Amino acid sequence: MDLRKQARQLENELDLKLVSFSKLCTGYSHSSARDGRRDRHSSDTTPLLNGSSQDRMFETMAIEIEQLLARLTGVNDKMAEYTSSAGVPSLNAALMHTLQRHRDILQDYTHEFHKTKANFVAIRERENLMGSVRKDIESYKSGSGVNNRRTELFLKEHDHLRNSDRLIEETISIAMATKENMTSQRGMLKSIQSKMNTLANRFPAVNSLIQRINLRKRRDSLILGGVIGVCTILLLLYAFH
Repeated sequence: MDLRKQARQLENELDLKLVSFSKLCTGYSHSSARDGRRDRHSSDTTPLLNGSSQDRMFETMAIEIEQLLARLTGVNDKMAEYTSSAGVPSLNAALMHTLQRHRDILQDYTHEFHKTKANFVAIRERENLMGSVRKDIESYKSGSGVNNRRTELFLKEHDHLRNSDRLIEETISIAMATKENMTSQRGMLKSIQSKMNTLANRFPAVNSLIQRINLRKRRDSLILGGVIGVCTILLLLYAFH
């Protein structure tokens, strides 16, 4: 059957391509690690030709594998159409079994391809990020003394601002605590005054006694003041005569 031969041929090609594709991904990982170690001992941060050629090979092989997967999918679809049109039950069962096996193989190859591709992309993105970080570090290390001094001044100014913010927050906290204490004391005084008024209202005789005592003290003060005034006048008259 032509379709089965085509499916087996495409599966063999896919198997070889996927093995090479996986080796490319593994080789890219190892070469990226070597490049990273070499970059730490060298100030040259230009991209290497090896990395670029591997990227091009990755794109080319990915396109070829996708095309092979599409062709194998088409062959499987044709086999499914042929199986549904066959009339012998025993033949249908054998064809269905064969078709299912080819579909399983296609699914495995598709899964392996996407997994390898995702790993390759993740490694490449990680290496690009690490390369950018290394460039930033080298740029910072090769910066002039003026830039370093300016950075130090900015850091000191930042520390001063943080200290000022902390002092302001402490002052505000103290003011809030003082306000709360004053509010509490005012409430206590109001409570005492209210209790005194309640006590005076409950015992009118005590209130009246207190008022009489206050009047007597005021009268005694006036009398004492008058006596002192008269004595002072008499002393002055005696002194001048």
